[in-house]
Amino acid sequence: MAFSMHEWKRGKNMGSNEVIEEKIGEGLMRIGAMAQDQVSAVLKRQKNGDPRLFGEIAVDMGFVDIQAVINYLQSTNKRIL
Repeated sequence: MAFSMHEWKRGKNMGSNEVIEEKIGEGLMRIGAMAQDQVSAVLKRQKNGDPRLFGEIAVDMGFVDIQAVINYLQSTNKRIL
């Protein structure tokens, strides 16, 4: 099953009422997909006004593959259901 980045909201899966406690940057670091400095760079872009979702920025910056983001989000969804 494939998902686009727009099918996910920050902190929530659109198909779920459950809030995801772990932030996506923390989760991607936990699974080894991103480093702390990369997460910080994405957060800095968001702080400076980039309105895109964390995963979209991280993929655009070349820090992580879109499939890794999707896999992480799917695994998080499975843990909360």
